[in-house]
Amino acid sequence: MEINEFVKNFANQFDETDASEFTPATDFRQLDEWSSLIALSVIAMIDEEYDVVIKGDDVKSSKTIQDLFEIVKSRKKS
Repeated sequence: MEINEFVKNFANQFDETDASEFTPATDFRQLDEWSSLIALSVIAMIDEEYDVVIKGDDVKSSKTIQDLFEIVKSRKKS
């Protein structure tokens, strides 16, 4: 599991925000396009792509894409 792939998959959940704005250090909740609907899309993407279940609280407790990546990585089955 690579951070760059995770950032790319994360960025794909957004329609209007340019992909260049996404890095591991991006504070995703500060993006203009961020909404509860995108949060649900991110949760679904993580389940589908990484077979990891996260909850809304995991998203709320994360500030950056890297934070979310670390949660997913810690729950990923080897």
